[in-house]
Amino acid sequence: MDSFSAGCACGQVKITVSAEPSMVANCHCRDCQHASGGAYSTIVMLPRDAVAIVGGVTQYTVTAESGNEVTRSFCPTCGSPLYSELIAMESLIVLKAATLDDPSWLRPTMHIWRESGQPWAEVDAELPSFEKNPG
Repeated sequence: MDSFSAGCACGQVKITVSAEPSMVANCHCRDCQHASGGAYSTIVMLPRDAVAIVGGVTQYTVTAESGNEVTRSFCPTCGSPLYSELIAMESLIVLKAATLDDPSWLRPTMHIWRESGQPWAEVDAELPSFEKNPG
């Protein structure tokens, strides 16, 4: 898929992507657990210059388990978590998979930050699993 669209639940924020994901992963870090309200967040890593965002967002910056700052953006109206920007990787943006208008084609290729994973979380044992970020 060369391009796809995403956005929040209420439609105030629209996102258009003109590139293939460089990575799709299930992130088990505590930040992603808080942001998703679940055991992990399925994330879609993309080149920042291939992502166009229309509509205002609210942002919250945290220091991630890696020690780097992560800015999480969400819709100020409906509260949908939308994307993250990592200070250590300024050329990338990380969309939440659930924001895609049609996320059915996504296939996670790995689990990351498993050292923070919850013991009750279902983990696909066929996917590579990393205690932190992959090398």
